[in-house]
Amino acid sequence: MAAGTGRTVNDLRSGNRAAVLRRLYFGGPLSRQELGPATGLSSGTISNVVGDLVGDGLLEEAGTVDSDGGRPRTLLRIAPAAGRLIGVDVGETRVRVELFDLALTELARAERPMSGAAAYDVDAVVAHIRDGVAEVLRAAGEPGGDGRLVGIGVGVPGIVAAAGEQGAVVHGQTNGWDAVPLERLLRTACRLPAGLPVLIENGARTLGQAEMWFGAGRGAQSAAVVLFGSGVGACLVTDRAEQGRALEWGHVTVRVGGRRCRCGAPGCLEAYAGAAALLERWREAGGRPPEGADEETALAALVAAAHPAEGEGRADPVASAVLADTAEYLGAGLSGLINLFQPERVLVGGWAGLLLGPRFLEAVRGHAAAYALAYPAGRAAIALGALGPDAVTVGAATLPLAVFLDAGGRREEKPRQREVVLPAWQTAMQGRVRG
Repeated sequence: MAAGTGRTVNDLRSGNRAAVLRRLYFGGPLSRQELGPATGLSSGTISNVVGDLVGDGLLEEAGTVDSDGGRPRTLLRIAPAAGRLIGVDVGETRVRVELFDLALTELARAERPMSGAAAYDVDAVVAHIRDGVAEVLRAAGEPGGDGRLVGIGVGVPGIVAAAGEQGAVVHGQTNGWDAVPLERLLRTACRLPAGLPVLIENGARTLGQAEMWFGAGRGAQSAAVVLFGSGVGACLVTDRAEQGRALEWGHVTVRVGGRRCRCGAPGCLEAYAGAAALLERWREAGGRPPEGADEETALAALVAAAHPAEGEGRADPVASAVLADTAEYLGAGLSGLINLFQPERVLVGGWAGLLLGPRFLEAVRGHAAAYALAYPAGRAAIALGALGPDAVTVGAATLPLAVFLDAGGRREEKPRQREVVLPAWQTAMQGRVRG
């Protein structure tokens, strides 16, 4: 039966369950009496919804709190063990897979290194994810998911688009991915149930969602979150996570006719501010990264050369100059985000951003302010991300978590068919729209 709005009774019940779960997840533990005002639901509805959720094993008691003159009130929280989430980070140097409970406590982790010319070979990446998923489930004693697996989230470099029956496809120009049907490949390789959510997003967006929900973006109305690794990317997020949008920020032009970027275009920000480009510029200027070192080790050596520890000699002027130039390029790039989107906060994350940030973030702030318009620059606080280098994996796990919470904690293999009811304005405007 559908109400006048087109919503069924089941829709209303799912919405009420979702309201309670979201309130408890982000603001709990709470008592039944507190849930009413917090969700806007009546006491009778709260009683019914809580009863259902407890019966489904999704809620558990979390102690008591004194009440005014009455009996102590029982606090409720989401039961962490009621579900499992998998987050995957397809990074520049490795594929990381982590298994979490619903509270995002890490239960198991697996990593597979990627290197050489075949680092982004699609078959190899899919195999790494398949083997990592199997490994973390085995490590947690749940080789088949134990029926509690809520979904898998995957953070990848590149643009993610929906393609009908193919599911999510990835366009990654810098790594040679042209419309790779990653969702279909993963479902086949991992032998996943048809109804299990497999959600694939740009890694900057998963980082942004993690920082917005749990990290340095918490409490902000809007934030631009930068993923600074071998390359650079960004995501614009708001206090409503579903409004997050990945931006191919690393491929804005900062110098006409400049250095050739990995994407093939000249003068991209990534060709100057990404870790790979930064190390290349250091070599060109006469620097000597450790032979055979990976990017993380080499970048640490650059930082050590520019900022030697006390008693270890003088700073290398070449390394210092490269970092100073990088700070200006990054600050100029941030000014574009600030002018275009006017975020309340700008957060720099990713392994390279967190490594460099303590040394040059103040310089980045100065350059961003110099290149940006005064009013939006004065409102934007530039800081480092708070969740560390693993934040992309945590953010990837929040993708199926958000779906689970919005569905009221129900796992549905097929969405219900709903009657489509057009809004009144659309009916009225049909006569005015010209074909």
